[in-house]
Amino acid sequence: MDNSADFEKERKERNERVHALTTIVLQQRGHSDAAGLLVDAPSVTLKYIESDWGVEYLELLVDVDPSLVDRFTEEVSERILTTAKEVTERDEGFEISSLRVRPILPEFTSNWRTELKTGLSPKQSNHARRVRSEPNHPTEGRLHFTNEWEYKVYAVLRDRQAQLEDNETIGIVPLSLYKVATTVLEPDFLVTYRGYAGVIEVDGPHHKDRASSDKGRDRLLLNAGVKFVERIDVRDTTTKEEVEKFITDFLKRLTA
Repeated sequence: MDNSADFEKERKERNERVHALTTIVLQQRGHSDAAGLLVDAPSVTLKYIESDWGVEYLELLVDVDPSLVDRFTEEVSERILTTAKEVTERDEGFEISSLRVRPILPEFTSNWRTELKTGLSPKQSNHARRVRSEPNHPTEGRLHFTNEWEYKVYAVLRDRQAQLEDNETIGIVPLSLYKVATTVLEPDFLVTYRGYAGVIEVDGPHHKDRASSDKGRDRLLLNAGVKFVERIDVRDTTTKEEVEKFITDFLKRLTA
């Protein structure tokens, strides 16, 4: 591996370390709103600004879905910046001096002018595709998962699927785009069983801060024919037994 490859590997590892530690410390201190925003951020990047007396000053760039930008209030941003400075103060040679939130740009095609003229907006950014670009997300086969909690739920669903006969099995669809009316949703899991469809959402520490929005999403899914939506808190995925009970209850309610 040449020097440029080594440098790029170290840069990505540093970005991931700062992202993870800042989020964890914020959550430990009870700042679930700020921690939840960082959990939902696909990437955090440290960008070089300037050097002074042998110290590099870096800007913390947080890339998020455009719908989340307004949640980075001045107070929330200051807490994130202060915490990021704390988790990196032991690192010599650089300091984080500022924070900037960047909305993820939408995808576009060569026909973007035509799409706009006919009243269509450029395609929404695909979260599932962004997840695939993250180096440390869980995978199995061709399936991708945002985090370890989603994978734990999938593992139990997969094992339950393996126990069923081929003519009475369950379908598992993680991170699928689901268009409802004028909105595109992305359930953590769409599950089909015995002619019914249900949705499982894995709620992180940020859930209570956007409960109202989640209720609206759930209502759209129910209106579109999903039988019911069940949510599991990540704190309830600490043991396999807890997740197995959740899945058993979910499948019973789906076919009741």
